[in-house]
Amino acid sequence: MEQYNVNNKLLSNQFGPYPFRLGNSRVTEELAVVKFDEQNPIFNYPNKIIKSDFDNWVQERGLYFAEDIDSRYQTPIQMQDKNEPLHNGSLLITNYGSGRFVYTSLSFFRQLPAGVPGAYRLFVNLLSKSK
Repeated sequence: MEQYNVNNKLLSNQFGPYPFRLGNSRVTEELAVVKFDEQNPIFNYPNKIIKSDFDNWVQERGLYFAEDIDSRYQTPIQMQDKNEPLHNGSLLITNYGSGRFVYTSLSFFRQLPAGVPGAYRLFVNLLSKSK
């Protein structure tokens, strides 16, 4: 799982099995509404992720979201700051080989040290093997 990459001074621009690029988009309002596909398996195992799991996040939702995303990726989360466009590049998931590839621009690096329960629950789901 990749975390917190910026789009300059990188040695490669190929991060996953299918193309996408890192942009400058971000959602800095920690209370920004998060829309997500509740039926997506990533939100249902091992933890059932619900709307309140996005409560109490600190400082921001995410940054350097993926853009120009290949259609083979699922993008099950959408979010936006007020008066800004809706972003769907904060979480990319695709099955690949016998596992799955996950790219996230969600600010877990802030949420986990702050002890945000919903962030822990989602992070565990991202790392867990599907049923």
